[in-house]
Amino acid sequence: MSEVKVNKVTPRSGTTLTIGDSGDTTNVVGTLQNNGAALVGDISSVVAGTNLSGGGTSGAVTINLADASTSAKGASSFSSDNFAASSGAITIKTGGVATAELQEDAVTLAKMAPGTDGNIISYDGSGNPVAIATGSDGQVLTSAGTGAQPAFETLNVTPAANSITTSQLAYNPNAFRNIIINGDMNVSQRATSKSSITADGYYTVDRFLTEMASFGAWTQSQYADAPSGQGLNNSLKMDCTTAQGSLPSNIIALLGQSVEGRNLQAINQGTSSAKSTTLSFWHKHTKTGTNIVELLDADNGNAVSGAYTQSNSNTWEKATIVYPANTSGTYGNDSNRSLRIRFIMGAGSDTTSGTLATTWQTSITNANRYVGQVNNADSTSNNFIITGVQYEVATVASEFELLPFDINLQRCHRYYYLIASGSGVNINFIIYNTATNTASRVQLSTIMRANPSLDITTGTGYYRAYRGGNSDDISAFTLDSSRTNYIYFYDSSTSSGTIGYGGILNTNNSSSYIAASAEL
Repeated sequence: MSEVKVNKVTPRSGTTLTIGDSGDTTNVVGTLQNNGAALVGDISSVVAGTNLSGGGTSGAVTINLADASTSAKGASSFSSDNFAASSGAITIKTGGVATAELQEDAVTLAKMAPGTDGNIISYDGSGNPVAIATGSDGQVLTSAGTGAQPAFETLNVTPAANSITTSQLAYNPNAFRNIIINGDMNVSQRATSKSSITADGYYTVDRFLTEMASFGAWTQSQYADAPSGQGLNNSLKMDCTTAQGSLPSNIIALLGQSVEGRNLQAINQGTSSAKSTTLSFWHKHTKTGTNIVELLDADNGNAVSGAYTQSNSNTWEKATIVYPANTSGTYGNDSNRSLRIRFIMGAGSDTTSGTLATTWQTSITNANRYVGQVNNADSTSNNFIITGVQYEVATVASEFELLPFDINLQRCHRYYYLIASGSGVNINFIIYNTATNTASRVQLSTIMRANPSLDITTGTGYYRAYRGGNSDDISAFTLDSSRTNYIYFYDSSTSSGTIGYGGILNTNNSSSYIAASAEL
């Protein structure tokens, strides 16, 4: 006998309800008949128990459901409008069970009607569920307001004309936002290659200083290699030619650029309006692992470090480091060195044994400066290459600012001005102050950062003064005086001309070299 739990059963007028198994009279336990006025019938072989009440041999019989809150609720729910019986099974018709009668989590996804892949269920203005058709790739679901169905739409990402101001951008879009000079490594006045480097100095690419000791030996070059598609053509390459596997504890080796204070005023350092800055660059190192770039505040003795990783050996990868604002200590608004940007190549345990200082240290703990730094000098197979170096007032890295070569060269001339190099190159006019004293005053086309010093290579006959069909070989010159727009030098030992005469001064050896330097 199948068990059906109902709250109350009332036969329709003129019908008879048989209680028991359909077609099995042996299990019939009673009949009820509705004659239109009352229920009449007999119940036999039934022992009233749980969920049964009333009855007898005639009258109404009530079957109570233990899980129904009221008999009226069960009676109203269990009707032909809500349920259908077929082959001994009872199914719920659409809408047959009110939402309030369902237990929490009673209906699983498996019992829900199938839908179309990618569709989203929403509700219309009447509160009925509707399916929102799948949108196209790249579209987003947008609201049309109360009472309207949302829809997938393609957004118009083009802002209205004049709707974006400079203050809304995460970086400065104006020209010369890059504080680094010659970050594309295109200017190399001194040389394009220098070998056997073991000490500090400017060797090839302008504005980038090498600092090292007890770090093996290196060849530095302006290298015709750069990441594709970036508008870059050259890089600064360090090639290890003598390895230094074990570093002394106090060693720091690096490439760096110093910045004068007046070029840093937009950072607003040392004020409540101090701004974050971002350094971005491309790197291609042989040795994989972590490298550090430090900002060293030369005015106030503050420092902060940032790390980047070479993930794949000898592969161009881009690094971006965001440095926090520093509200302590202002940069001097002058032409002196205020900031040193230092690309660390290797460091000893004195500066690597702590926790990397990624916030500004107003009192520098050396152990926290270069933590995690790999030793790029541990093999003669190692190269350390960078290009596209940009440092800007921003919280994100903007596209590298490519400047015309002549502008880039002029900016480099503020710090270093090559006058002549190689053999047979004209330097300037020369005057004989005495028969054995010649002098020349070279006017500089750029205002230099400070009064320059004389950078010169010397040797027998390296320079030659031409006068009235004769010439005098000169081995060296001495700086007499200089200003930011000229340099004046003389020789007092090897000339033999006539006082008051003039002439032309040229280089006279492939190794001849003369320049004015106002580096930081």
